[in-house]
Amino acid sequence: MQFRQLPRAVSCSLLLTAIMGSSLSAKDSGSKYGPDDRLGAINLLGPKQVKEGASLVTKGKVYSLALETNSETPAYEPRTYGIETVQAPEPFGVNQITFLDDQVTTFNGIGTQIDGFGHAGSNSVHYNGVPVESFLTPNGIQEFSTSKLPPIVTRGILLDMAKFLGKDRVAAGTPYNRKEIKGALKSQNISIESGDVVIFHAGWNQLLEVDKQQWLAAHPGLGEDGAAYLASQGVVAIGADTAALEVIPFENPEKVFPVHQKLLVDEGVYILEALRTEELARDKAYEFMFVLGVPKLGGSVQAMINPIAIR
Repeated sequence: MQFRQLPRAVSCSLLLTAIMGSSLSAKDSGSKYGPDDRLGAINLLGPKQVKEGASLVTKGKVYSLALETNSETPAYEPRTYGIETVQAPEPFGVNQITFLDDQVTTFNGIGTQIDGFGHAGSNSVHYNGVPVESFLTPNGIQEFSTSKLPPIVTRGILLDMAKFLGKDRVAAGTPYNRKEIKGALKSQNISIESGDVVIFHAGWNQLLEVDKQQWLAAHPGLGEDGAAYLASQGVVAIGADTAALEVIPFENPEKVFPVHQKLLVDEGVYILEALRTEELARDKAYEFMFVLGVPKLGGSVQAMINPIAIR
């Protein structure tokens, strides 16, 4: 399988191979949720977070945070998407009903997606000290499948980094670290609570209409210090309107996807990529009810998703 080297960045397709083959070792300590935990920060969710999220619904406006995935969606090689639609050869019954069926052939890590804990490891050890050889099979993974994730219903926060930094579109290579995150929170007069989903808006999806390869190759995003800060606040998931959430080029060129590793392996925090955030930013919808049901695709390390914000 051939992978294309991206300018100043490593292809996200190499994430599983490159990180698992790195010289880093997994943490000796296990999850704070217990030695058998496989859900990470989702353990923070319960009726309290659902009710707090629902209390933010005052306008009744619903936002889809997903981009459409099709054959033109930019993706790191070898990820592809294809669809074939076939027609039944003849009508059926006296009512002459006709049918169309379709078959989708795709990688799950394309378009708007969630990264589960099976996606990245440290030297072949995944979240909570689980070695990859104990769960990887030719027919998918037996631990950490995204199909096992319960619905995520909680409070969502949008951090408008474009507005905070005074940019129409934040420049590639711009990291969001503790200083920038705290600054954006203060400027929007909001704070992070345990169980939140935090989403960054950079105005990056403007490039999809101009230069899809530039949208893919490098972008602003979460830095290592920012990832550590958000994890310390008890967030469940972090997303952005960029292909890989974290800043590319990486802050330290010797580290490969360190934010993925920090969140998925060390902290048990989920990653949401390629979100559609423009409408939320336009409406200054900085707090909302976040709803996500992950497709029940057994054995999957990632999943295409359609997250919903309601306010």
